[in-house]
Amino acid sequence: MKAKDMILISIFASLTAIGAFIRIDIGYIPFTLQFFFCALSGVLLGAKMGALSQIIYVAIGLLGLPVFSKGGGLSYVFKPSFGFIIGFIAAAYIIGLFSKKSNSFITMFFSQILGLTVLYIFGVIYMYLSMNFFLEKPMAFINIIKAAVLPFIIADIIKIVLVSIIGVKIKPILRNISLI
Repeated sequence: MKAKDMILISIFASLTAIGAFIRIDIGYIPFTLQFFFCALSGVLLGAKMGALSQIIYVAIGLLGLPVFSKGGGLSYVFKPSFGFIIGFIAAAYIIGLFSKKSNSFITMFFSQILGLTVLYIFGVIYMYLSMNFFLEKPMAFINIIKAAVLPFIIADIIKIVLVSIIGVKIKPILRNISLI
């Protein structure tokens, strides 16, 4: 791996951490900009490097640095929202896989819709298991969706549109200067 790749991966891991601190607390899942930077990492860096940036973000948080929206450390795996954090890795990979070679708004948009769907699947399943088995606070699957997906869909679609616009504008420039 080249030094520029390591720097880009580190930048996006850092941006995702910064996105965690731009938050509005609502229910079990806070509204943050983490997905925005996760999606941008996939669009600009591609599947492998985008996912690696998110792996580093997750690893740093689990090692104890307070980079998640409500802190850090290994105990974070017991939080109902941790599935979304794991889902960032898969989402960045999926987004990068389907948008890496394209400069098309439509391709970037739909790759992010797919990545967001994967993120929601990780998050909802983890939250369901966490609430019903680990925390012993029974919650119906539909109520998990109402708490963890529905309040965020519109904001996440707006993030997807913004990332697609940024991707269309910046990706060709970064390619021309051989950064990606």
